[in-house]
Amino acid sequence: MNVIIFGATGMVGQGVLRECLAARDVDLVLTIGRTPTGQRDPKLRELVHADMWDYTNIEADLVDFDACFFCIGGAATGMSEQKYTRLTHDLTLAAATTLARLSPRMVFIYVSVVGADSSETTRVMWERVRGRTENALLKLPFRGVYIFRTGMIEPVGVTSKTTAYRWFYTLMRPLLPLLRAMLPDQILSTPQVGQAMLAAVRSGAPKPLLENPDINALSKRAMK
Repeated sequence: MNVIIFGATGMVGQGVLRECLAARDVDLVLTIGRTPTGQRDPKLRELVHADMWDYTNIEADLVDFDACFFCIGGAATGMSEQKYTRLTHDLTLAAATTLARLSPRMVFIYVSVVGADSSETTRVMWERVRGRTENALLKLPFRGVYIFRTGMIEPVGVTSKTTAYRWFYTLMRPLLPLLRAMLPDQILSTPQVGQAMLAAVRSGAPKPLLENPDINALSKRAMK
């Protein structure tokens, strides 16, 4: 399969990229982002693209792909709803609507977050915006759309660019074995997220909205 990854320099995106490059049935990985990944692999092709709201100049490079793993995301702390909407909903839909037109047979997987509100009625701004983004994606004419509502994800072999996240995972690392024992379906690793995405492209997923236990089950299916 040929796949596109957005956000391949972020913590989740780095993990997804690693799993795609290691997968025997992945022939080409195209990464799209403002900065290069720094990775080198015969399967890897990188497009450094400045305007993430406009793909007119690179449309020829976006045809005939089997999957898109959209891993761009960030915290809403300190943002107005207008700014967060532009960086979350508008940016995601700019890419997704372009791909739906150019590669409609692909599976599109969006990394969201637990707590996103599909009703779009909550008073919490980021929950509404995330839910609105999910709803818009599910209406697009792809072969399949899956929303990964992730909770806690352990970085394995990758590093978050966000200082606060790096400190958090450093402090939490000694507790992770205990947390995994207590909540085996609730804590994911970056390899599990990547494997679950590949499994969803290969043979589908049981439902469009997937949270940590569902993603965990998909990853186990892929790793058998």
